[in-house]
Amino acid sequence: MVENRPFLTFLTHLTLILGVLIVAFPVYVAFIASTRGEADFLSGVMPLMPGPHTLENYSIMLESGMTSYGAPPIAPMMFNSLVMALSIAIGKIAISILSAYAIVYFRFPFRMLAFWAIFVTLMLPVEVRIFPTFEVVANLGMLNSYAGLSIPLIASATATFLFRQFFLTVPDELVEAARVDGAGPLKFFRDILLPLSRTNIAALFVILFIYGWNQYLWPLLITTDTQYYTIVMGIKRMAVVADADPKWNLVMAAVILAALPPVLVILFMQRLFIKGLVETEK
Repeated sequence: MVENRPFLTFLTHLTLILGVLIVAFPVYVAFIASTRGEADFLSGVMPLMPGPHTLENYSIMLESGMTSYGAPPIAPMMFNSLVMALSIAIGKIAISILSAYAIVYFRFPFRMLAFWAIFVTLMLPVEVRIFPTFEVVANLGMLNSYAGLSIPLIASATATFLFRQFFLTVPDELVEAARVDGAGPLKFFRDILLPLSRTNIAALFVILFIYGWNQYLWPLLITTDTQYYTIVMGIKRMAVVADADPKWNLVMAAVILAALPPVLVILFMQRLFIKGLVETEK
């Protein structure tokens, strides 16, 4: 039992508050910048209070974006990022949970060899194998496509390992009871394992959605058509403008809009996300 010491309690809360302020301050600065006019950045001094151009800046980004400055509209880019993030998250979870189910509940030759072969791929992220992966995607004609954006990033050794570890904690008596009731492998998976894995799936979905949403290197490599630009690519192009100063008020408005989907996913799935990370018994 932790002793109740007022000074330690005060120090703990002070540390947490300072940590929150350190993390939240850049977000606050980005929001303040998104409410200001272009001329407010010419002096080099960053204001710390909201400006009068909030609706103007956000309406520009939502309606037309920075097309006049060489960047595509923000709405299609956010849609592309959403498709990519959902495809990666759902695809990783679907493949990983089925792989873990097969490894744990089916007895076939070289079962553990297959698991360790999957696990070893943790040492081969897309950045390491990017050139052969690009060549395969190009040969299959998947450049400038949603399939090319998502399929090479779908496999996940981490998710397979986590599902395997959870399935190993399911009592054998539950498997025997399902077999006695006449439940086949698919029925056992659908009616028992999937409901038990709900919190794990939710926690992984949040992590993998953010992973897919924040991808930059892979989309930058395989997309040359502005129709398939993602929002992270778009922000980079907005911030680097040839022969002109960046429109930082509009760039920061795009940053705030780009941060909303991951934040909303975390807020709506917060309870399941926390339970999936901390629960040890289902």
